[in-house]
Amino acid sequence: MLDVFFRYEFLQNALITGIMIGFLAPVLGVFLVVRRMSLIADALSHITLTGIAFHLLLANHFVYFSLLSPLYMGMAFSVAGSLLIEKLRGFYTYYKELAIPIILSGGIGLGVVFISLADGFNNDLFNYLFGSVIAVSRGDLWTITVITAVVTAVLILFYKELFFLSFDEEQATVAGLPKRFIYFIFIVLVALVIAASMQIVGILLVSSLMSLPVAAAMQVAKGFKQMFFYSVLFGETSVITGLVSAYHLDLAPGGTIVMIAVILLLLAMGARRLAGWQFTGVTKVKNTM
Repeated sequence: MLDVFFRYEFLQNALITGIMIGFLAPVLGVFLVVRRMSLIADALSHITLTGIAFHLLLANHFVYFSLLSPLYMGMAFSVAGSLLIEKLRGFYTYYKELAIPIILSGGIGLGVVFISLADGFNNDLFNYLFGSVIAVSRGDLWTITVITAVVTAVLILFYKELFFLSFDEEQATVAGLPKRFIYFIFIVLVALVIAASMQIVGILLVSSLMSLPVAAAMQVAKGFKQMFFYSVLFGETSVITGLVSAYHLDLAPGGTIVMIAVILLLLAMGARRLAGWQFTGVTKVKNTM
């Protein structure tokens, strides 16, 4: 069933991009989930939608923008939204989580305004909302390849710092880690990955790829490093199986990928429950001997 993906260029673009997104989203999602900031992906995805709508609005009036991919405008808005979230977190010292719904609400409102000015929804916008295997061009593929290389390099360089900040922020601050700088770099990476993921998974569903594989990994992993392994494994399985199934069954790839991720989560939960029952049963047998 995979041979068709090596026959046509647009399917190659979708598959290679999906593999990279299946790696990036869960890896960053681990840090977001551990820091209890998984909802930030929803806020940035809506800001990305605003950027896409703004690009389509400009394309209606300026020919130059119709020649460019909306991916770049989406990235610009996503990065700007991530910086605003960090700025707002500084205003609400004891209620930092308020920054996320503020940006999410503002992004939705501004996006709706841009969509209405651009004469409503069109096929391009629907593709970005729900994902499409034909939406990824060769230029987009190279852009996402660069993002993958940058994100991987930064995570390797700052892994220890991110780990320390995720589990003990106060101690990390006392130890002299540049907290604001590291958070700034991390949140920009999250924004870029969300914008890059929208073409495969869709803007409305991209946050699922950052949380569902991690939630499944938490059911089976026995340590932090194992969480990365299982998160990527579940993420890649969801993306590849979802893309292949969506193409052959003529379904929306974003929804298919997310539903497979949900199934994997349920299987992981069931496996843990079954393992718990088996362990409990063995313990009872030993106690009666």
